[in-house]
Amino acid sequence: MTEVVVVTGYDVLAEVYEWLISDAKLPPAEFAASFDDVLSLLPSNAHVLDCSCGTGQLAVGLAGRGMQVVATDASEAMVRRTSELSEEFGTSVRAVQASWEELPVHFEDATFDMVFCVGNSLHHAAGAAGRGAALESMSRLLRPGGHLVLTSRTWELVRSRGSRLDIWDRLVRRDGRDAVVVYRWEIAPRWEDEHHIEIAVAQVDASGLVLVRSELLSCWPYRYEELELELHRAGLRTEVSTFDLEAENYMVVASKI
Repeated sequence: MTEVVVVTGYDVLAEVYEWLISDAKLPPAEFAASFDDVLSLLPSNAHVLDCSCGTGQLAVGLAGRGMQVVATDASEAMVRRTSELSEEFGTSVRAVQASWEELPVHFEDATFDMVFCVGNSLHHAAGAAGRGAALESMSRLLRPGGHLVLTSRTWELVRSRGSRLDIWDRLVRRDGRDAVVVYRWEIAPRWEDEHHIEIAVAQVDASGLVLVRSELLSCWPYRYEELELELHRAGLRTEVSTFDLEAENYMVVASKI
């Protein structure tokens, strides 16, 4: 028997989001450790924003290091999961439901030493205008000399592969349950068109019952050179970039001018 639940706002997928996080980054401390190089730029007792925080592994890991951490996400369920994880690990994380556009409503300008926007989230901003607005909001919250840390899919590579179905080649095990993860890509003809990714987590319990949690997500891809220009327009200067046309993902670290 298979039960299929389809939603569009990360609220149901939040309940199974751990299946999408690699084993190495599932413990909060390990997730934070993956950013050791950029964390060395921070002062002691730094104020940090984890924007599009997901289920909070990074935010909780940063708080565990003694940083003053705020975590935001547009999904109510993600914010709730972040608060639960913070309580589980005994850390202090302020979790706030807010989209990129709403960030200046919740926080004063120049509040944070570092803003994280990781987990390939920026492509959910609606086109060049939405992406620019998101970067501007995050830039406003940075203190002069503060840093934005952003990770992204290499969309040049994604688009070159076209529409397709990607099925992970191994089972993922979480809390004694196995699951298969499937990504279905709908690649639009033009870069500026709305694209779609459907993410499905098919859990199998001991009785053989399959429970599928699936979300169809909108995304707007961008070329790396476009991102560079948009960062500059938002008052940010790229200091570090791992962009490689043949790599699946890359990281950009940009400073507030």
